[in-house]
Amino acid sequence: MCLSIPSKVIEIDENNFATVETLGVRRGVSLDLIAEPVNVGDYVLIHVGFAMEKIDTKYALESLKVYENIVKEMNNETIGVYDGDMGLANRLK
Repeated sequence: MCLSIPSKVIEIDENNFATVETLGVRRGVSLDLIAEPVNVGDYVLIHVGFAMEKIDTKYALESLKVYENIVKEMNNETIGVYDGDMGLANRLK
């Protein structure tokens, strides 16, 4: 299973290669697999070095809140690192 966390496009160079930020971590990804235009400030989902899809900013920010809460609860040991659903089942009720 692959989990893609929304990543914000910080910079795009002339070769269609972007610097993205994911929860404070920056990395480079290719934008070559996305048919629609991607601009600085957009959010994308990435997989093995390629942006696969541009996503709505509102949805991206909502998703990032969920991930940040999961990390917070794991750090507080409210949910365990090895809980199968990482506490998501309780949030979806």
